[in-house]
Amino acid sequence: MFEITWDSFVRIVTVGTLAYIGLILFLRISGKRTLSKLNAFDLVVTVALGSTLSTVLLDSSLTLFEGLTAFALLLVLQYLISFGSIHWGWFNKLIKSEPKLLYLNGEFLRSAMKKERMTEIEILQAIRSSGSGSTSEATAVVLETDGSLSVISSEPKDAMQNVKTQK
Repeated sequence: MFEITWDSFVRIVTVGTLAYIGLILFLRISGKRTLSKLNAFDLVVTVALGSTLSTVLLDSSLTLFEGLTAFALLLVLQYLISFGSIHWGWFNKLIKSEPKLLYLNGEFLRSAMKKERMTEIEILQAIRSSGSGSTSEATAVVLETDGSLSVISSEPKDAMQNVKTQK
């Protein structure tokens, strides 16, 4: 269980280093979008790349070339999906979810929360994390397509009074 042969050690170090360099090169070529977390498909690619790297490192039956081919395939598929979502509206709607409004002007939108499986506590946590001290400082909370919660804060009352005074 704790044994490692010199050959397997050398293989892991050599293949691991080369696979890592190959992955970095592929990621640089494919662009920033590949590792973004804009939607579920982006997350899947990120996890799959890590899983593939792990498999290449530890499975001696796989060659370095097979691992690099798997990296390339994942990146090409990611490119095709993002290309399709940009060029065809129907495809974009098929693969991506829409942002959902969960809180607006002091009211929790219970039906949207239930549909998205979000609790009041999670929304309150997002409001606090945004720097707002209370729900009165937040105008809206939106569940974004990547699963994050965006808090839209209301303007400070002093600033609103200054705008009214200047008119």
